[in-house]
Amino acid sequence: MSGAAFLDLAAGVALVAMAAALILVAARIVLGPTLPDRVVALDLLVGIVIGLIAAVALKTGVYAYLDVAIALGLVGFLSTVAFARFILTRGRSGDAAPTLPDSDTGEDAR
Repeated sequence: MSGAAFLDLAAGVALVAMAAALILVAARIVLGPTLPDRVVALDLLVGIVIGLIAAVALKTGVYAYLDVAIALGLVGFLSTVAFARFILTRGRSGDAAPTLPDSDTGEDAR
């Protein structure tokens, strides 16, 4: 098997594997029980799409796609940071003040 044939086969296998991962991650985004689960799944989705773009670039020989993958990586990182800040501020502003039990009676001291 020549090097070009092996590279073509490896890119094809990678495309199939990443397509399966893409479907599983999409299910996690839809079914994720919490918002942080969905944010992590979206971050993973960006990584999978970058891998898909890189595999397509190898398979077709059009390496201009790699510039798109780099730009998507930057945008994906910034969106993950923005979602993390949103989750952090939403958790602080939406929660009630914690109550501590009274040491004498064991009831909440409000």
